[in-house]
Amino acid sequence: MTEKEKMLAGELYNASDETLVAERASARLICRTYNKTTEEMLKVRTDMLRDLLGGCGKNIQIESDFKCDYGYNIFVGENFYANFDLTVLDVCPVRIGNNCLIGPRVTICTATHPINATARLRGLELGKPITIGNNVWIGAGAIINPGVTLGDNVVVAAGAVVTQSFGSNVVIGGVPAREIAADATI
Repeated sequence: MTEKEKMLAGELYNASDETLVAERASARLICRTYNKTTEEMLKVRTDMLRDLLGGCGKNIQIESDFKCDYGYNIFVGENFYANFDLTVLDVCPVRIGNNCLIGPRVTICTATHPINATARLRGLELGKPITIGNNVWIGAGAIINPGVTLGDNVVVAAGAVVTQSFGSNVVIGGVPAREIAADATI
């Protein structure tokens, strides 16, 4: 397997692989260019996102500054809005459903490192995909960790650190995040 194939499969891979380095550089250039555009350039911004992301629905808006590793591993549904300073480390797929709102300074991170120090010292990394359902609201400063799945209608409180998966219709918050309300219909 190539290093990219290993990365996408969630296996240990070498992030210094020249193909991966080039792809990250390309995505970062697009993000820097995107972040220099203004809100009045909505069509240009939307077209740039459609070129960068792996897939997206209608009515997508991401405020500046937006940063990602590759872009092609990010899939967002219809009516997606992300406020300022969204960071997505997308070494594995990030799938976000329809009608989702993301507050400022949110980090969605599929990238991780091996617990074994020897593997880390060899420069190996890995990733775990993240899935976020429909109608989810992620509050300001929240962090979504590798391998997390959130069901539909979930509200993530501001500042939460989500280290485990949660089903639908819950409000979660805290460090680490836990269920704080069983009914997200308020």
